[in-house]
Amino acid sequence: MASTALSSASFSLLNVPTASSSLPKATVTFVARGRGGRFAVACTSTASPKVLELGDAISGLTLEEARGLVDHLQERLGVTAAAFAPAAVVAAPVEKTEFDVVIEEVPSSARIATVKVVRALTNLALKEAKDLIEGLPKKLKEAVSKDEADDAKKQLEEVGAKVSIA
Repeated sequence: MASTALSSASFSLLNVPTASSSLPKATVTFVARGRGGRFAVACTSTASPKVLELGDAISGLTLEEARGLVDHLQERLGVTAAAFAPAAVVAAPVEKTEFDVVIEEVPSSARIATVKVVRALTNLALKEAKDLIEGLPKKLKEAVSKDEADDAKKQLEEVGAKVSIA
């Protein structure tokens, strides 16, 4: 359980117990400054006093001052902020999981067999299946799994239709 003592000007001494007895108890003090929602934070830490002092100074900067600090450090150190971005930010290729089965062409000698396969794959009535294979190319199935798309393509190609997976 966390304990807090509240007053109108500050949040003082927030004690957060840890789950393990081998870890020290953390003590954080929050002190509010002004009406702008800015806070100074003091905490117990293993960081060196120099790092804590720099952290306090940086946390007191305005956004414009912080932007100036970033620009100065980039020039001084010869680096860019993008160099510190995690690798996950770089767009990785996403594996496609949904596929469309498109009937490209049906030879006249394969029309009846293709209609039968289309009806079996889609549960369409005879007239709708016939209409589907006219005026090609047309999508037979949309947003299906790779396995389902491959299966439909295989069945349609066996009867002579030209099929693509998009």
